[in-house]
Amino acid sequence: MTAGPYPPQNVGTAITGVYETHLPVRDLGRSVAFYRDQLGLEFAKEFPQRRVAFFWVGSKAEGMLGLWETGTAPLQMKLHFAFRAEEAFIASSCESLQAAGIQPLGFNGEMVTEPVVIGWVPALSIYFKDPDGHSLEILSTLDDAPDVDFGIGAYSAWLASRGQRK
Repeated sequence: MTAGPYPPQNVGTAITGVYETHLPVRDLGRSVAFYRDQLGLEFAKEFPQRRVAFFWVGSKAEGMLGLWETGTAPLQMKLHFAFRAEEAFIASSCESLQAAGIQPLGFNGEMVTEPVVIGWVPALSIYFKDPDGHSLEILSTLDDAPDVDFGIGAYSAWLASRGQRK
């Protein structure tokens, strides 16, 4: 992997806000109805096979709420939330996290050397854990069109699929 255009920086100075939070729920259907119909959040996407649903909080670029039926979350999630940061920082975030003594992780908890793209949003993100095992993420929504078929994959693969390079 080649270094990004920016030298490693303090991770905290790159974080611009909290982008997403996730809640474990007992009954996904009941919770979807509450957040969509009663609270009025904009429904984003449901993955029935994974028993998870997502809502936009404000605009897609502002925030997201994930509802995970008990026992279905990735990374053996205790709790999860995502910080918001600029795309350029996230593109080179593995170096910055490692410099801070933090292991960068992919969506399924695997060690990675580059961020991943979640195609259905689309968003560029990097995961890691805090000392209590909570799943943390730094994320930036991308201006590209969503690509559900891309799934979740390496940033370099996302760029290559669009004829771009890192």
